[in-house]
Parts: sequence; structure tokens; C-alpha cells
Amino acid sequence: MITILGIILILGGLVGLLLSKATINDNAPTWQKNLKKGHAIFILTIGLLLATINQLFFFADRGFNYLLVSPTGTMSAVMEQGIKWRGFAKIDKWQKFIDVKVIGNGIEIDEDEVEGIMKPVPLRFIDQVTATGFISTRFELPRDETSFIGLAVKFRTMSNLVNNTIVPTIKEQLVNTAYMFAAQDYISGEAQNFRQVFEEQLKGGAYAVEKIEKRDTIFSTIQQTSKLIKEIQTSYEVNKVLENGIPKRIKHELSENNIIVSQVIVDNIELESTFKQRLEAQRDESAKRQLEQQKVETAKDAQQRIIAEGERDKAAERVAQEKEQVKALIAIETKLKQEETNKKLAAIELETERLNAQTKKVKADAEAYEISRKVSAGITPEVKLKLELERDIKVAAEVAKIKFPQTMIIGGGDSKNGTTPLESLIGAAMAKQLQTQSK
Repeated sequence: MITILGIILILGGLVGLLLSKATINDNAPTWQKNLKKGHAIFILTIGLLLATINQLFFFADRGFNYLLVSPTGTMSAVMEQGIKWRGFAKIDKWQKFIDVKVIGNGIEIDEDEVEGIMKPVPLRFIDQVTATGFISTRFELPRDETSFIGLAVKFRTMSNLVNNTIVPTIKEQLVNTAYMFAAQDYISGEAQNFRQVFEEQLKGGAYAVEKIEKRDTIFSTIQQTSKLIKEIQTSYEVNKVLENGIPKRIKHELSENNIIVSQVIVDNIELESTFKQRLEAQRDESAKRQLEQQKVETAKDAQQRIIAEGERDKAAERVAQEKEQVKALIAIETKLKQEETNKKLAAIELETERLNAQTKKVKADAEAYEISRKVSAGITPEVKLKLELERDIKVAAEVAKIKFPQTMIIGGGDSKNGTTPLESLIGAAMAKQLQTQSK
């Protein structure tokens, strides 16, 4: 619009110049008589300015980079939005952000919003399981002018960059990432690590890796006493190659051209149907194995319970027998203590008898001494005893000779002491007679 207006003003200025040089008649219009050469030149200048303004300046939209090639061949880049100086340079417009997405399985998107459309990517894991990958990525063109100019010159068009570089690189790195993992590990919690490794390889280059083969022996029985080999499974492990402790990287077109990876999303990794069936079979087998293991554990627990109960019963019987043994030992110890006490009592009694014997001996010695004294005095105890015995015999003979009256009149007497008057008389007579004889 501005250009058209400028052309009109240029034409008007040229007409004004021509009319200012022509002869003006008296019958000419007033504006023609008042028209001057300076006015025509001003209009011509304004027209030229408006006609060439689009070649001198341009408006840079947000989200785009611009490659400018001047008439002299000098190249420059505009990477910010706003009104920028052009100077009759040729402009190539590049979209700053590039979206690439895998489309499949009935997914519908607006193709105008996606610069690169990919088909599902066939993958193969290290354990030979095949799968199909669905990813969404976003890339950003280099942020420095030098890298952007080199990229724009190298690939010429956005379509060439997306279809011949970005899409093949994405496929290659996704395939390489799948090669570094086992499908069994992926479904067991390595999905996040898978996405991270895929992003790292897009950003900094592919990892140099080495494959290691491993063999695992599987036993057909779970009993420890009789292990039988059921099968030997072969597995593979992929490790990164290190140089000075840093993983070795293999650069690709994205890293070499400083294309920035802004976003990586793994929408889905669809595993092959046979692997899913195998997973279901493994799940069922694992459930059966766990059930059998639970049965074995239950049997072991029952066995341990029986053993524990037997040990408990044996312990109870042992305690009962030990109690009986303790009772017997206590009885024996009691008897031994009693015997020891009896021995001590016997010893004490023996000592007592010995002391009594000694006492008797001392007493006999004293009596003997006394007798010896008496003998020395003229009479011995034996003689005295013999004399007393003879006296008693004589008294008894005399008592026998006493004649008591046949008839006795008993008067009142004293019976308090339990004796009759007759008995009192007899006793008095006998006492009197004994006293007389003893004199």
C-alpha cells in the first residue's frame, strides 16, 4: 500500500516538474499558475521515499529469524522482533522453533502447527523385543548470528532442514536409545531413564556403547537340598564407553549445527503383542511360583511349629524331671544334714558321757580318798554300812516278835493324814522298841 502511494506521488511530482517548465496561458487553472518547481520536487522526493521504504526497512515478527543478503553479497541476521534496517537486502525468513511429532493410530493434529510430521518409529530393544515409538519434540534454531547464518546457508530452506536432518536424526537416536535398554527393564521402571537418555543423545550426541553378554542359570526347584538346572537364559547389558571418566559421544547434525533441543516427550512405546502375551504368561507363572513358595513357607512354618511344640513339650518334661530330681536331691541333702546333725549330737553325747565318766572318776577318787582317811581313822564306810545293815535286820526280827492285842477299842481318831489308830499305835510301838535297841 505504501509502495503504491509512493508511486502515485512520484508520478505526481514528475507531472508537476513538467508543468512547471511549460508555458502557462492566461486561461490556465489557478493551481497550475501557483505550481512551482520546488513543490514538484518535494512531492517527487516523498513519493520516492514511500516507494522504496519497504526495501530499506522491514518488520521482524516474533518467533522468527531473518537472513539478510545485501546487494554486495554481505550476509547478516536479524533475530529480534521490531522494525529493522534492510538496505535493499534479500530476506530469508526462518521459523525460530521447530516442532516434530510422530503421527499414527488415528491421532489428528493441525499440520499447520507442526513443521515436521513423522511416522511411528520401529524399535528393537537389546533383548530382541520389537516396539513402535511415538514421540513429540521441539527444537530451536541457533541463538548466535554466526551459527544461524551457517545453518541457513547450509540447508537453504526450512523444509530441507526438517525433513533431511532433524527427522532422520530423531529416528536414529530413538533407535540407539532402544538398543541400550531391555524391554523387560523398560516396563519395570526404566521408562523415565529411557526418555532422559534419548534427550541427552539428541542434545550432545550419541553415546558410544559396548554390549556385554550374561548367562543366568534358572533352577527347576525351590528346595535348597536338591537344585536342578531348568534352563540357562542369555541376557545382554549395554554400557557406555568412557574416556577419562566421561562418556564418549558421537556428534550428529543437530549437535554440530548448534540446534537446541527445547523439549522431548516420549508419548508411547508400544511393545509387540507377543511380548505382551509373554508378560502375561510370566505374570501367571510368577503368581503360581509365588503361590507355591507361599505353600512351602506355610509348610516350613508348620514344621517349625511342630518342632517348637515338641521342644516345648520336651522342655516341660525336662522341667518336670528336673523338679523330681531336685526333690530327690533335697530329700538326700536333708537326710545328709540330719545324719550330720545326729553325728554332731552323738559326738556331743559322747563328750557328755566322757565328761560324766570323768566326773564319776573324780567323785570315786574323792570317795576313795575319804575312805582312806576314814580307814586311817579306824572305821571304813563298808564297816559302817555293814553295822547299819545288821542293826536293821535285828530291828526287823524284833518287830516280828511283837504280839498285838486281839481286841481293840478304837475311839475317835485323826484321819486327816490318812492313818488309822491301829496303825498309829503299831508305828509308835515299833519306833519305841527300835530306839531302845539302838541304844
